Amino acid sequence: MQYHPLQATLRQLSDGFTAKKFSSTEVAQEFINKINYLNSTLNCFISVDAERSLAQARAADAMRAAGKAQQLTGVPIAQKDIFCAQGWLTTCGSKMLSNFVSPYDAHVIERFNAAGVVNLGKTNMDEFAMGSSNETSFYGAVRNPWDLARVPGGSSGGSAAAVAARLAPAATGTDTGGSIRQPAAFTGICGLKPTYGVVSRYGMIAFASSLDQGGPMARTADDLGLMLNVMAGFDPRDSTSLQRDAEDYTRDLAKPLTGLRIGLPKEFFGTGASPDVANAVDAAIAHYRKLGCETVEISLPNMALSVPVYYVLAPAEASSNLSRFDGVRYGHRAKDYTDLTDMYEKTRAEGFGAEVKRRILIGAYVLSHGYYDAYYIRAQKLRRLIAQDFTEAFKRCDVIMGPTSPSTAFKIGEKAGDPVQMYLSDIYTIAVNLAGLPGMSIPCGFDSGGLPVGLQIIGNYFAESRMLNVAHQYQLATDWHTRAPKAIGEVTR
Repeated sequence: MQYHPLQATLRQLSDGFTAKKFSSTEVAQEFINKINYLNSTLNCFISVDAERSLAQARAADAMRAAGKAQQLTGVPIAQKDIFCAQGWLTTCGSKMLSNFVSPYDAHVIERFNAAGVVNLGKTNMDEFAMGSSNETSFYGAVRNPWDLARVPGGSSGGSAAAVAARLAPAATGTDTGGSIRQPAAFTGICGLKPTYGVVSRYGMIAFASSLDQGGPMARTADDLGLMLNVMAGFDPRDSTSLQRDAEDYTRDLAKPLTGLRIGLPKEFFGTGASPDVANAVDAAIAHYRKLGCETVEISLPNMALSVPVYYVLAPAEASSNLSRFDGVRYGHRAKDYTDLTDMYEKTRAEGFGAEVKRRILIGAYVLSHGYYDAYYIRAQKLRRLIAQDFTEAFKRCDVIMGPTSPSTAFKIGEKAGDPVQMYLSDIYTIAVNLAGLPGMSIPCGFDSGGLPVGLQIIGNYFAESRMLNVAHQYQLATDWHTRAPKAIGEVTR
């Protein structure tokens, strides 16, 4: 089958390199051209360095010529600007780091470099990953390629929009409360949050350390597996990194789904989701029944507490993690100040945006003397109950399904003035992070306005291969994942 590199999946690109249909240098140049053409419209990328990217592509071509290529050697991907990359501007979407050029590589970047992958650039994101719409970035809002008046979701919205618009075949993201899965749903692509600890957090700028997890974003479940094969792995520099045997996350893709037990939490199918989202998810589950799956009604009784629990714990950890940004060692520093304390105050007032300041204040409050037991300790206890709900549920089912988000992409500015409504965008995703479980989103249809709907698949600990199998078999039988935004998705030379 003939295809243009800009429309190819990671596997198709890899096969194309092997068959010598095109070179990595040619493919990288095609994507750079399209980024140059469309990025001013979509605002997906914060940093692009064509010279550096093409140098990596030439090195990948040399590796292939020497017979030293790995599966993804020469394949270009975009990197969320939360991952430190040596020599690249690494801003985390914040004015605080707008002048920070990283002196080292994150573990994820090291692994992609070792695999010969080409870095197309650093993608836009909510400031310090705090947001559900990609509107809090110091560099401005990212626009959804399906409707430029709408958000792509957050915080990995730049990565999601870049993949959806075919500015990159795949990208990295991070997920603290749904920040891979929700933007994947809003833009009609696939995104996977692995089990906590599977992907190292070393060099990934911290938001909430007990929740943050890096993961892949791509157009197919197959490509997610190929990326996770590179990203996963033990790293002694991260105290939460899990030491496990390497595995091929694509190994189970071809397995039939006959007898698979799908858990349907009654809390996911109440009145929370919009009718269009509910209908698309119901149709997807009906399709799984045709593939031989069984459905089982389950309950996650404490899921309703996940949003308040998250917005106690995540800000508490953020208030600690962000204390390092003080203008002393790196990043933004206020120009005019009278003493050290004044420098701290002015630097942080200038360097942080409104949402980051809000979460630092909340975090400092719940950790303060007199409120620590009432809020932080109680939230930790509830977190344990939420995790136990999933443990009980997986005794009755193999995977859990439901909507990724209660709505499709909303308009830019629609929820910016109401933080609570913004936070509720992640109501179906947050519990997965609190429990440390793997979760993913795949496209399963469109609403009446032509906007993508995401189906969430949740697995038990270390069930990534099984989840990818479940997603892949659905994608063999449907074509939602192949749909591209009109005009934006067309090949541009």
